[in-house]
Amino acid sequence: MNKKCIIARCNGLLLCALMEEGRIASLDIIKKSQGILGNIYVGKVKHILKNIQSAFVEIGDGQVCYLSLLEATNPIFTTNNKDGNIRCGDEILVQVSREAMKTKEPVVTTNISFTGKYTVLTTGKKYLGISGKMSPEEKENWKEKLSPVFEEFPFGIIIRTNAKNVSFPMVEEELKKGRKELEQLLLFAKHRTCFSLIKEAPKQYLTQVRDLYSKDLEGIVTDDPKVYEEINHYLSFYEPENLHKLTFYQDKLLPLSKLYSLETIIKEALSKKIWLKSGGYLVIEQTEALVAIDVNTGKYIGNKKMQDTFFKINMEAAKEIAHQLRLRNLSGIILIDFIDMEKKEYQKMLLRELSLSFSKDPIQTTLVDMTVLHLVEVTRKRIRKPLWEQIREGEKE
Repeated sequence: MNKKCIIARCNGLLLCALMEEGRIASLDIIKKSQGILGNIYVGKVKHILKNIQSAFVEIGDGQVCYLSLLEATNPIFTTNNKDGNIRCGDEILVQVSREAMKTKEPVVTTNISFTGKYTVLTTGKKYLGISGKMSPEEKENWKEKLSPVFEEFPFGIIIRTNAKNVSFPMVEEELKKGRKELEQLLLFAKHRTCFSLIKEAPKQYLTQVRDLYSKDLEGIVTDDPKVYEEINHYLSFYEPENLHKLTFYQDKLLPLSKLYSLETIIKEALSKKIWLKSGGYLVIEQTEALVAIDVNTGKYIGNKKMQDTFFKINMEAAKEIAHQLRLRNLSGIILIDFIDMEKKEYQKMLLRELSLSFSKDPIQTTLVDMTVLHLVEVTRKRIRKPLWEQIREGEKE
């Protein structure tokens, strides 16, 4: 799958877009003041709610975050703690795992993770994980190679999909570098005061470049000199083999945002109605509690039987819904009202197509089931704010 990363200025906003197979698949607004997602802090436990096994941790400037105590395995204390149980007043190392969403506070975790191109190191539970997108044979091969290394390793290890077809020495080298950096960070944190920012997460466009599978990466193009310098520095140090794929765009007659029609794509991504090639259309509405998506027949004129017509529109809609969820970065509970189909076979094929389309999303998206009212229930993990909210905040800066 050919992919291109585009970082361009558009109407005063800096956009980071990922193009897959000739179509923009995801969009993020890069704010001047970077958010806190991925940052690591020395936080202070302010409140504990035992009945729901939760705590609230301040990370500075009055910013309070939610912490699940059920997931707080092996917390790292920067103050004296004898038994490892989290109490009010404790100072602990936390990492922001989810941005604030409307009235909900940011979410933090005590499981500090270091993400590289091929691996992730974790301080919580010590385990060896392999990407679910690898085949059983590939998983077994990696486990066999890593077992001797893992036994002596003080952290958990996750092998990312990017490690596919990469030599073991390259992965082992990244693990050694990551281990050294993480151990230095933990030592540094022990001597820092409460509310200190221990490590700032890399900018969104750098993580976008890092997370792309090298063999799929067609190119990285930007019209911003500062962004170009930062990506050039990152690639020179971490991925010199991809340095030749970076381009600085300088055509003043045709801006980069116009070349890739980013303004039009944003306009469509903020619209409630999305037309399908078949003549049907989607209506996407964000409510306080969930995202509602309605599939309609629209202008479709077919000569086949009505049920076949509905099936064709629904199948096209399934692919487009997966695309729109990712493009708009919609998350949480999603209810989809497809056009009713009587044939059980058609329903199964539709759910299979929807599940396949969701599997291409890098953010965990789960097809729950079809309800008795024939509504399809989906959940998508909340990590970043939806596109419309990112744009609103970016315009205020």
